[in-house]
Amino acid sequence: MSAELVAVVAAAIWAYLLVGRGFFWLGAERDDTLAAGSEKHPDTSPWPSVTAIVPARDEAEVIAEGIGSLVTQTYPGRFSVVLVDDESTDGTADVARAAARATSAADRLVVLTGSTPPAGWTGKLFALDRGLRYVEQAPEPSDYVLLTDADIAYRSPDAIRRLVEGAMARGTVLTSLMVRLRCESFAERLLVPAFVFFFDMLYPFAWVNDPTRTIAAAAGGCMLARRDALAAAGGLKEIKGALIDDCALAALMKRQGPIWLGLTRRVESLRPYPAIADIGRMVSRSAYAELRYSPLRLLGALLGMALTYLAPPLLALFGDGLAQILGIAAWLAMAVAFVPILLLYRRWPLWGIALPVIAAFYTGFTVQSAIQHWRGRGGAWKGRFQAAATSAERSISPGRTIGG
Repeated sequence: MSAELVAVVAAAIWAYLLVGRGFFWLGAERDDTLAAGSEKHPDTSPWPSVTAIVPARDEAEVIAEGIGSLVTQTYPGRFSVVLVDDESTDGTADVARAAARATSAADRLVVLTGSTPPAGWTGKLFALDRGLRYVEQAPEPSDYVLLTDADIAYRSPDAIRRLVEGAMARGTVLTSLMVRLRCESFAERLLVPAFVFFFDMLYPFAWVNDPTRTIAAAAGGCMLARRDALAAAGGLKEIKGALIDDCALAALMKRQGPIWLGLTRRVESLRPYPAIADIGRMVSRSAYAELRYSPLRLLGALLGMALTYLAPPLLALFGDGLAQILGIAAWLAMAVAFVPILLLYRRWPLWGIALPVIAAFYTGFTVQSAIQHWRGRGGAWKGRFQAAATSAERSISPGRTIGG
């Protein structure tokens, strides 16, 4: 393939990404606009009941802050928190109870003891299902369940209220927030904004939120589901083996009604990634599953990454004539497209120039994920290797080429 042809293909890719993929790069779908254009919930009307379900496995370092931020939410309706302790060995449950007692809302917390997941279930989904069954067996089951991770902090005390208000205004069966990821270490500052950028590129939030489109995605750290819709969809057992549980759940729920996904600054992840290798492990845990364990999809992803991110700077630096001009244009396009997400994470906009290098790291993480799977060590999470090409993963999860 000639340099001119490569340049034309790369430029065409970025022209499409800028104007033909839902303008994903603008990051316009924010929780600030979740209830926009609709009348807010009247204070005189009963608010629906909500139960947050938190699966936790050896999360003593972060659970206190996460649970504390939940039990102190100023939600005006009935609200409770169910922590499912997934065979932790570090005292996670005790730390959570202590954190709740330190607030004035300790009675909101219930701690359940989890167990080893049976064959066909991932650990997180089995723990979530344990919590969901507890909610369903209550005398008055909650109207909504908030499926949230142990390392998530709800910084705004009205975060749950805003979520429910938006879900009611839009009539969604699943409302999810891409929480603000930690961005403090050098590795995080280098790689985390691109994680969000790639996710939004592969699943344009505007398309996800469009009920006329089949594309579905969610962010697993914060997912508010209408309980009756989840039950009508068959419950979590329908996706029990899905390693990419958030997108699998989104695909399942979109069959029941509209879903919504957006960015937020009000809800944050506490999970630290001090080194590049730490982010690599996080991404490689599910990257090959996102390609549905297919070597052909892997080769296609590598070729696509090369044409999209590697070719433009190489052509810009070493090409000539038309090839160099198109290479510069494509490199500039990707740098400009990256700016809104960089600003969301308070990063210097000129970091956009480094997107080809950042993309190279993610490409390496994807290859690492495939190698781990071939060695029988895929889907690693706290002592469990959960990657398996289950029917749920293949038929429900839409798949994506970065971690989730």
